[in-house]
Amino acid sequence: MTERTEPSLLLSLIPVVGLVAMLIGTIVGLDGTGHLPLIGGTVLAGAVASFGLKRPWSEIQKGMIGGITGALPAILILLVVGLLIGSWIASGVVPLMVFWGLKILAPSWFLVASLFICAVVSLATGSSWSTAATVGLALIGVGQALGMHPGMTAGAIVSGAYFGDKMSPLSDTTNLSPAVAGAELFEHIQHMLWTTVPGLVVAAIVFTVLGLRGGGAGEGDSAVYTAIVTGLEGGFELSPILILAPALVLTLVIKKVPALPALMAGVLAGAVLGVLVQPNLDIAGVMAAMYGGYESATGVASVDDLLSRGGLSGMLDTIALVVCALAFAGVMEGTDMLDRLAAAVLSWARSTGSLVAATIASCIGLNVLASDQYIAIVVPGRMYRTAYLKRGLHPKNLSRTLEDSGTLTSALVPWNTCGAYMAGVLGVGTLAYAPFAIVNWVVPMISLGYGITGFSFETIDEADAEARIAA
Repeated sequence: MTERTEPSLLLSLIPVVGLVAMLIGTIVGLDGTGHLPLIGGTVLAGAVASFGLKRPWSEIQKGMIGGITGALPAILILLVVGLLIGSWIASGVVPLMVFWGLKILAPSWFLVASLFICAVVSLATGSSWSTAATVGLALIGVGQALGMHPGMTAGAIVSGAYFGDKMSPLSDTTNLSPAVAGAELFEHIQHMLWTTVPGLVVAAIVFTVLGLRGGGAGEGDSAVYTAIVTGLEGGFELSPILILAPALVLTLVIKKVPALPALMAGVLAGAVLGVLVQPNLDIAGVMAAMYGGYESATGVASVDDLLSRGGLSGMLDTIALVVCALAFAGVMEGTDMLDRLAAAVLSWARSTGSLVAATIASCIGLNVLASDQYIAIVVPGRMYRTAYLKRGLHPKNLSRTLEDSGTLTSALVPWNTCGAYMAGVLGVGTLAYAPFAIVNWVVPMISLGYGITGFSFETIDEADAEARIAA
């Protein structure tokens, strides 16, 4: 065999540049998804490794499989999350939480109420996209009826939706970030409170001031809003006893029960409560919702759009995208090309603050260049995981930084899938709402400030770090 070659910076950049070009061409040019570009990027990375670096196929395959197997715990959680969403919607748990969230809308506090409504709904569903397309759309109608600035209304919706998405264990990105960083799901969520809650507080203060200056809103000002409330009341028995399911999961989380059994307990609790509370729901109906997703038939389009989702099969597309992304990252990592790219960046990152800055800049850069938040999480996560451990930083510091920048800034880029989606659904241009999407740009700034000062950053000892690197 020809003697193997160590990767140069130029060779290591070829798969990344090729992947970015394929993603832009497919997602922006052809309105496609990231699956095939990621497969193409993996093929290109394998070709560079084989012909440019003289690596044997066994080594390339080992890196690919290693990249995927490292995320299997998160993939299992995503499958259970699919079951959970189907179970909780069919049983009425999610409709109850959405209903309570909508009812807190107060006449004189429209913008800040919109912020918290979307936060509650997104936290319950784990989806910023579904929140924006349903409740967000209704709130846009209310704001228009009141003569509110559309950018302010959309900014409040996006801020709340991404806060809930980021903090929900039902969210795919919330599961993905700790998976690529090597952290646990619930310790990741708890660690995010340090950055996300202050961001929400800042947003609440700003929207309170803006709302008081711009006038109030009333529940009866929007036929869409009224239709959603009526549809929820007519389609489900909204008994307070249903809150026992999320309360059970919360209790288990507080007691530090691992994510998989805690979420599975929530699935079973939701199913049992649903059969007991909902008059037209039986075991077969719950099982159908858990596998294929719930099909809402309230007759109210906005309600049916919000609640027709979930199920095991509904997670397969996301899991496929994650697997494709991790296969690419695995080849890059297993053939040392990722280490070469990281070394180029880390050559100037000589402190915790500069390391965090490099992570944030990489996440934002990939959101701009690759137009996909999954890539903006997976690639920097793989690039900097070892660097954080060598500096004695707990993996949850990296996973938090990935979400603070990778997840949140995706909605601020007009050609990113998230930014384009929010603009299309809400009917407000990305650049028009971006200044008011306060959570989305304040939280990365808070995260950078914490990195510079070291505040809330948890360390680990050398033995623990070496064990995690070896694993």
